[in-house]
Amino acid sequence: MKTPTLEPASHWLARLPEEWCAVLEEWGEPGYRGKQVFGWIHKRGVLDPASMTNLPKSLRAKLKDEGVGPLPLDVVRAHDASDKTRKLLVRMHDGLDVETVLIPQLVKDPDVDDADRSEDLKAGLKPGTVVTQCISSQVGCAMGCVFCASGVAGLQRHLSAAEIVAQVIEGRARLDDEERLRNVVLMGMGEPLHNYDEVARALVLLTHPDGIGLSTRRVTLSTSGLVPAIDRLAKDFDGKVALAISLHAVDDEARSKIMPVNRKYPLSELVACLKRYPMPKRRRITIEYTLIRGVNDDVRDADRMVKLLKGVPVKVNLIPMNPIAESALEAPAWDGVHAFRDRLRERGVTATIRRQRGNDVDAACGQLALYGPDGERKEGRRKRLDVVES
Repeated sequence: MKTPTLEPASHWLARLPEEWCAVLEEWGEPGYRGKQVFGWIHKRGVLDPASMTNLPKSLRAKLKDEGVGPLPLDVVRAHDASDKTRKLLVRMHDGLDVETVLIPQLVKDPDVDDADRSEDLKAGLKPGTVVTQCISSQVGCAMGCVFCASGVAGLQRHLSAAEIVAQVIEGRARLDDEERLRNVVLMGMGEPLHNYDEVARALVLLTHPDGIGLSTRRVTLSTSGLVPAIDRLAKDFDGKVALAISLHAVDDEARSKIMPVNRKYPLSELVACLKRYPMPKRRRITIEYTLIRGVNDDVRDADRMVKLLKGVPVKVNLIPMNPIAESALEAPAWDGVHAFRDRLRERGVTATIRRQRGNDVDAACGQLALYGPDGERKEGRRKRLDVVES
């Protein structure tokens, strides 16, 4: 994979092997030790230098003195849903919180591609042992989508690459012995492409073969449609990072009402951007579409979607809106959800319905929210900040 130009790492957890090599050479150590340090941290999840047994004791002491140690976050609460989904409330050094979710793959999961399922079986992974982690990229969100709890209190700040990767290292450490982290989706709190530089470094770290080693096609970035940043992602990663687009409406008037970002990047610009995204062969862009009763759930909207996305290789993931305390909007009845899916299929579009996972602990799509130091959900008026072009 092409490596994008990255800003210098601001935290030890965000350093790449070559950056570790440079640091250790400055300390008078052989450069190859940098790859060893990186492997201990990212591949093995060992954070205590004293346990990095193939390093000299003097280097282990130096790493400890330099602050290598605990993750830059703490888990302050863990919720286990009835379907074995696990939601973690994690707190940063400044007291701000985000959420990350571990989602065990169901034995028969309609959201899983047949190619991925076949690959898992070839790797000896039993059905039900594969885990997807949904991670956050910002504290809060500036996008102001009306069906999502993450942006209720507005954007507090961006997460650093270290804080993004730390969620994965912490989540992986909490898996059962037979479970394996196979997929990571940037679909938690925040708009990933609004925090482009830190997210780009996190993507390189997560997919580095000497570290966690996730396949780029198993890392999915979900965006509300920041067109310049999608183009930048395409250039930096050659289109190999899986892309999911939060569409949620098929005409500009309706989309602008529920997704303010559409006022800056209307559908014509977004679709043109998707058409030039350099998708590898046999890969498709995921279109996420939250079905909201009386807003975007008419089967005629399915017909409009097919027309809108003509020429774009897509698969559609329909998401019946999950309830949030901050909105009176709700999902359509299940017969309406099925009718929408069936209309897309009749028109030749691959369409699935996302199963509700973890909704009994507010861990489902759109339900992740800001929490205060007392552990209560933050309330407040939605604050939409100007989107920074990347």
